[in-house]
Amino acid sequence: MGNPVGDPAFEDLTARARIRDAAIRLFAERGIDGTTVRDIAQAAGVSPGLLRHHFGSKEALREACDLYVLDRIVKIKEELVFEGKVASPGFLPSVHPTILLSYKYVTRALLDGSSRAAALFDDMVMLTEQWISKNAPDVTEDYRAYAAVLVGMQSGILAMHDHVSRALGVDVFTAAGHLRMAGALADFYSHPLLDPEFVAQARRAMEPLRATNPLTAAGTDPGAEGA
Repeated sequence: MGNPVGDPAFEDLTARARIRDAAIRLFAERGIDGTTVRDIAQAAGVSPGLLRHHFGSKEALREACDLYVLDRIVKIKEELVFEGKVASPGFLPSVHPTILLSYKYVTRALLDGSSRAAALFDDMVMLTEQWISKNAPDVTEDYRAYAAVLVGMQSGILAMHDHVSRALGVDVFTAAGHLRMAGALADFYSHPLLDPEFVAQARRAMEPLRATNPLTAAGTDPGAEGA
């Protein structure tokens, strides 16, 4: 069956962790609606009653999975960027299956149209905003907008994985496909596409528009509530 998201061997995990990891794998493959409590319990080797004992409901389990997957993604990125593990020959191969499964899970979770999907996206934006303000404070003056656009762009790539995979000629949820996509993203982020002078001119051109279309402190159109 293979080791799911957790780092320890699957059989050595606690029952709660086995349930969570089995749910992550099944949710990633089938979606939330396509997965039953009985499916998860069977994959985890526990009874449906024990699953309900630990999580209460499938929706509560889904929320626990969302939080765990986001935490794992953030920790892996921090290890790669700040702990220098990107230079370690064995680190990326060891976490790559987790990265692939996590991205597949997030893609499914964001597209199911539920309130939990909206909460997941908001959590991703919040975490990205915090990360930028802490680690790259000079990249923008509007951390929330930067974070929202960045999460939307990266999530959009994964949401359109069928089209991106077809264009690349390889499934981006396979190791080979993800590595090719990641290489393109590295090129994209490491090379500015716009000349700084053009950006400065564009910002100046936006100022009159901003003056006539002010935003509230929350970043919303002040006339939207009465619309």
